[in-house]
Amino acid sequence: MATEPPADAGPHPSWLRLALQPSVVRRALGYAVVVGAILIVINHGDAILAGAVDTRRLLKMALTVIVPYMVSTASSVAAQRETAGNGERPTVPDAGRGRADR
Repeated sequence: MATEPPADAGPHPSWLRLALQPSVVRRALGYAVVVGAILIVINHGDAILAGAVDTRRLLKMALTVIVPYMVSTASSVAAQRETAGNGERPTVPDAGRGRADR
């Protein structure tokens, strides 16, 4: 279950604290895998099929996956902050509770 941020967190939790919430990370990883795989096939599929994958191309493929992760994370944090701007405080899950307790 989500809980209110600690009193010392101020009116809004930090960007990083929101970005590291398990729900945000899970969502971003899901999008990164799906969107990243599609983009890798579109942008590098011919090189993969030709066996022309070198270190430089592997780096580009890694960046191809990182970009949708970052976009999803930034979007999730922005949405939480916008919600907070409407008078609601974003909730940060209680790290001390397990999934079964939620």
